[in-house]
Parts: sequence; C-alpha cells; structure tokens
Amino acid sequence: MTGPVVVGVDGSASALAAVDAAAREARMRDAELHVIHAFTWPAMHAPPGASPLGPPAGALRESVDRLLAQATAQARNAAPGVKVSRAAIPGEKVTALEAQSRTAQLVVVGHRGSGGFRDVLLGSTAVHLSAHARCPVMVVRGRPDPAGPVAVAVDGSPQGQPAVAFAFAEAALRGADLLTVHAWSTWADHGEHHPGDPVDLVDLIGDAEQLQAQAEQLLAKALSGHRERYPELTVRTRVVRRRTRQALIEVSGSVQLMVVGARGRGGFTGMLMGSVSHAVLHHASCPVTVVRSSL
Repeated sequence: MTGPVVVGVDGSASALAAVDAAAREARMRDAELHVIHAFTWPAMHAPPGASPLGPPAGALRESVDRLLAQATAQARNAAPGVKVSRAAIPGEKVTALEAQSRTAQLVVVGHRGSGGFRDVLLGSTAVHLSAHARCPVMVVRGRPDPAGPVAVAVDGSPQGQPAVAFAFAEAALRGADLLTVHAWSTWADHGEHHPGDPVDLVDLIGDAEQLQAQAEQLLAKALSGHRERYPELTVRTRVVRRRTRQALIEVSGSVQLMVVGARGRGGFTGMLMGSVSHAVLHHASCPVTVVRSSL
C-alpha cells in the first residue's frame, strides 16, 4: 500500500474522532497523514489571481486555518511522530475527498458531519465516498476505543475478495486476531412467508446441516491463499444461519473494525453500494471500512 492516509475534517466531533483514527492508521502504515478541509466560497466575483480563501486577514481564512490547526494538533497528539500535512480545498467536500482517494491508500471520515441532522445515522459524505472512492474508506462510528479482533464479511464472491485481502492486512498491522464471518439464510429465515406460501426448502427436506456444511466450504475457499500470506495471524471463522446484515451488526459490538465489500454476491450490476454494506454503515457499533472491487 502506498500513498497517504487522508482524513476529511469539518469541525464536527465526528470528524475529530476520525482524525484520531486516521492518525493511528497512518502510524501503523508508516504513511503521511493528509488533513483536508473542503469549503465552498460564497457566490461572488473574485479578482483574477485572488486566493480562494480570500484576503489574508479574512474571516473565512481565519476560520479554516483554525480548524486545520486544531485537527493537525490533535493528529500529532494521537500519533506522535507521524508526518502531518494539511490543505484547504475549494469545492464540495465529497468531490474533494473523492479526488484525494485516487492517490491515497485510505480515506477516513466521520459518520456524520457538521451539516447533518441530529436524527440522521449516517452523513451523505460517508455514503457517497464509500460507493465512489478509488481506495478503501473508513467510516468512524460506534463506541469509543473499540477493542477486539478485526472482522470481515465474507460472501465468497469475486467482488468480496479485495475486502478479505484488506482485512488480513489490517489485522496484521494492528496485531489483532481476524474474525471472518459468513452468514447464510433461506427464504423462510426472512420471516416474509404467509399461510399458503410455498414451503421453504430447508423446512421441506430438513437438510440445514448440508447447507451449513456448504457455507463452511465456501468460507474456507474464500480464505485460501490469504492464510498462507499471514502465517502468524490468528484467524477465527464464524458461519451462522442468519440474515447477513443482522449477523454483521451483532458482530460489530465485539470487534474493533468491521470490513465489508461495497457490493457482493447478489448485487445488481451497476449498483455501487449493496444493501448489506449500507446497513452496516448505518448501524455498526464500531468503525467500518468499505473496500470496493474493480470487478
């Protein structure tokens, strides 16, 4: 992995929590931390060659400088020794962060920014970046200082393999165990059947054990090759009969990081964000990293 770790700040408490996490990520990777703040300039004509921040003593410049200075100081306090750079970028924050993701190895954002409504679980910036960024995106949310293993959702799809590879590397960087989770369910498990509906296959043939065994084989196949690259890493596997989103949200309560693919098995072609990833981003009890696939 090359390139800096990038964190977007806007002065919100959520963004400052993201700065702490991003600084630690940069230290683990021996990478530079790049702190950015994107802003929109009021609609007015500026003279040619004028600074996008306005005059040196302008209120906007002072506000942005103060915000970036606070974030930079917090990053250095969270991870002493990490090289920290900062930049103010004119434009929409989603556009700015997406552009930064082209050369970054990781982009970190808070789950909700300063412009979010109190009852909104996840800000639009986090959702958009998770679907469009060119590198993994960590959304910092959940309980403070989460502990436990790194967890990764495994569905066996080719699109999910980059997330599995990232999770192995992340667990190794953190010196943590890796928990790999595969959830399987049937139509009847979704609780959507009604009297007169067709009987679920498992209920009909009573062969849940066979389906469980197939799920375990799928998980083992998805992990093959990764284990060999990280022989010192303790890898635990969990195969459960449950709806995937429910299983992952439950697991998030006892891990330090949840890794998911942006779109996996069952996703429609052209969809940038699957329903499972979307649900985990909204409801997980720990930070979530979304890893997109080029497939």
